[in-house]
Amino acid sequence: MTALICGSFAFDTIMVFPDKFGRHILPDRLHILNVSFMVPSMRREFGGCAGNIAYNLNAIGGRALPMGTVGEDFLPYAQWMDRHGIARTHVVEVPGTYTAQAFITTDLDDNQITAFHPGAMAESHRNRVADAAGVTLGIVSPDGRQGMIDHARQFAEAGIPFIFDPGQGLPMFDGPELLSFIDQADYVCVNDYEAGLLAVRTGLDVAALADRVRAFIVTKGAEGSEIRASGRIHHIPAVRAERISDPTGCGDAYRAGLLFGLGQGFDWETTGRVAALLGALKIAHAGTQNHAVDPETFRARFADVFGYRLNGG
Repeated sequence: MTALICGSFAFDTIMVFPDKFGRHILPDRLHILNVSFMVPSMRREFGGCAGNIAYNLNAIGGRALPMGTVGEDFLPYAQWMDRHGIARTHVVEVPGTYTAQAFITTDLDDNQITAFHPGAMAESHRNRVADAAGVTLGIVSPDGRQGMIDHARQFAEAGIPFIFDPGQGLPMFDGPELLSFIDQADYVCVNDYEAGLLAVRTGLDVAALADRVRAFIVTKGAEGSEIRASGRIHHIPAVRAERISDPTGCGDAYRAGLLFGLGQGFDWETTGRVAALLGALKIAHAGTQNHAVDPETFRARFADVFGYRLNGG
């Protein structure tokens, strides 16, 4: 099955300040704040939800078709995608814009100062689901506001089952808008904080929200995840990682696992375990697309961790 992944592409510039912000900020001068931090350590990563999900799904043998809008500076990312066999058919360059970018500075106490420039992401509504041929499954992940609204409606109108993954885009929508997304979607995937926010915004608890979709998935970090489907709650344990390096992008890896399991027709227990394992493989590496995995080694690792082999593929 080919999965259409609607979402963002972004450059993440990550810097480390080898001190503590608090030592350089005067509390009584916050109204005239003017500070500069020397950051000798810096790296630039390829990110964005669509890019991350596509990278993970392709890596374990799925068929990813990412859809997003990018700026005139996208060439290095495009070359990266080409090297990893990720389709760029529906990655559209918007003239006169930059690709979405996050600039993240972290101090020695793990405090962060982040600036985010949406750039071309705000034009995601230029893409249409109907432009992608042969799609049998989809996901609406964080993107431009209008793009998320349009793509959810277009998936529903085309009869293509899809996951609604609001993520960091959730605050852009009010309760009625979120219920509209949920009622159009077949599946919803959120973390535990987002599940709580979704309940507050819609006025419905998680059990009631789950009744409106085929499956409602909540990730809980080290506590694993739970999948509510057909009146049952499947508790999926977290997979012990080789090391804890960087949690950024683990949610996207998990969602790629969901798409893979759905595409393969796995039951929910197996689908959740695929997603959990992929998240564990990602967390052991810094950056969102720096973990190397292939279908054969992934299946072998799955069998080693869970005691049975994946069928198909």
